[in-house]
Amino acid sequence: MKVALGVCGGIAAYKACEVVRLLQDAGIRVQVVMTAAAQEFVRPLTFAALSGEKVITGLWQSGGEQPNLDSAIEHISVAQSIDALVVAPCTADTAAKFAHGQADDFLSTLYLATPAPVIVAPTMNVEMLNHPATQINLQTLRKRGVQIVEPGSGYLACGMVGAGRLAEPEEIVASVLAKLGVVRDLAGESILVTAGPTREPVDPVRFLGNRSSGKMGYAIAEAALRRGAKVILISGPVALEAPVGADVVQIETAEEMRDAVLSRASEVSVVIAAAAVADFRLCQASAQKIKRNGPMSLELEPTADILAEVAARRHQDQLFIGFAAETQNAIENGRAKLRKKGIDAIVVNDVSDRKIGFDSDCNEVTILTASEEIAIPRAGKSKIAHCILDAVLKLKTRSSKAVPAH
Repeated sequence: MKVALGVCGGIAAYKACEVVRLLQDAGIRVQVVMTAAAQEFVRPLTFAALSGEKVITGLWQSGGEQPNLDSAIEHISVAQSIDALVVAPCTADTAAKFAHGQADDFLSTLYLATPAPVIVAPTMNVEMLNHPATQINLQTLRKRGVQIVEPGSGYLACGMVGAGRLAEPEEIVASVLAKLGVVRDLAGESILVTAGPTREPVDPVRFLGNRSSGKMGYAIAEAALRRGAKVILISGPVALEAPVGADVVQIETAEEMRDAVLSRASEVSVVIAAAAVADFRLCQASAQKIKRNGPMSLELEPTADILAEVAARRHQDQLFIGFAAETQNAIENGRAKLRKKGIDAIVVNDVSDRKIGFDSDCNEVTILTASEEIAIPRAGKSKIAHCILDAVLKLKTRSSKAVPAH
């Protein structure tokens, strides 16, 4: 998920830094849009360093750069790419622009262009806040569906006491998460997710691999972050951007995956092994490039069953979820793997259908546990990820109730 955070000119602009951090802690990407006045209080470089994203400071290129098509329509591309527009702090001037449809800077133009929900946290002097014009503008925005995070009361920067203080960053972020439908039901949990393929070297330029894109594992990691979990993501080579807030460990071979999982599994309460780990590797990779010179045979040996090994070392209350990519007898083979690996659940999908599974944005799976068979119809991998996490929560609830009698 991604939000645009509009920062307006006021002493409370520094609090937007904390809003960025809290949103990132919830697994949400943040792109900051600053008004000209905001840049007098906090430098754009601060937000760029915190967010890891380009900070937008105006409608036009600066620093002598030549305008181009991308910059000319950037307000449209940003407007279409975000899940919410958050303005914190929002000054009386910006609230007036929004209410009257004025679009003379990037932020006000973005407001008019985005179909995403808008959350506004006003802050200003108490007299400015109470002025009929400001009250009418805020009421206009409410009627249009803009969510107002009401300002607090107290000592103001101008020396007066009264309403007008920016709401606390935690309150602003809670409003954003509620608007986005983000449920923090995994807060307090720590989850290790494996994702992507492994590559087993043949020689310095070739490897054995598979078609895994890592999309399913990355979707699970992002969904878990959004729901409040701490996430360790152990990833094979993929062309994906890591979810914001995840502790990412990059690996290449099955052996590296095994070492990483075994070294980090004791830190977590749940292990979800979505990676497509190679089942075989060369007994001896060539130190030099193998020349094309007629038929060739490769001697292979099996790699370690990482999930079975780490599940055998489980500590109390840990859960282990595996994946089974099958091309025939999917449910039967999945149940066999569930028993063999000694895990709590396995997610089975039929990869013979090229419209789902490997390198697709969609999937269709069945979640098998010792007592249930949960069929998840075709959907985007983000939705599938949440269904898997729902199953994890269900298993944890059962586990917590199964307390031995004394």
